[in-house]
Amino acid sequence: MTVEIANKEAHLANFSALLEALGENPAREGLKKTALRHIEALEFLTKGYKEDIPSILGKALYTESYQDMVLIKNIEFYSMCEHHVIPFFGKIHVAYIPDGKVIGLSKIPRLVDAFARRLQVQEKLTRQIAEALWEHFKPRGVGVVCEAYHLCMMMRGVEKQDSYTITSSLHGDFKEGNTRQEFLNLIQKRPPL
Repeated sequence: MTVEIANKEAHLANFSALLEALGENPAREGLKKTALRHIEALEFLTKGYKEDIPSILGKALYTESYQDMVLIKNIEFYSMCEHHVIPFFGKIHVAYIPDGKVIGLSKIPRLVDAFARRLQVQEKLTRQIAEALWEHFKPRGVGVVCEAYHLCMMMRGVEKQDSYTITSSLHGDFKEGNTRQEFLNLIQKRPPL
């Protein structure tokens, strides 16, 4: 599913005018179809606006008496900074403690993508993932940690290549010291492979 940009003709004209303002010739061979490719890329990169969060989470809930932490680590994501419309990307770690139901594991990366494929800030992305699980799934606890590199900081502005940002959002049992510490310890462990 992709987002359809309304009034594509106006977007094509505006993008061509932008290329001209940069000193480029939008009619030259390498740029002839750039405006159209830009529209297609933007539609794909923002397809999360069309995702229905309740239907992502509601289709795969299973009754199960499991009561310990479930953690999916290193969910890669790509998003666009809403301030500069420049990519940021990284890994998201999502954990929950079930309360009588478990969720199909693939639904969590789908949820991450649904929120990441929007114009975003990392803090909001982290919170939206945690709150969606907390509200729709009703587990005993949810923990989300996001680690990301921001090209708006790396390619422009302060131009710091090795810095990355970590954000977290914790609900329910994850606000308790032991559970929070277990979660943080688990996300730092390397995979056994």
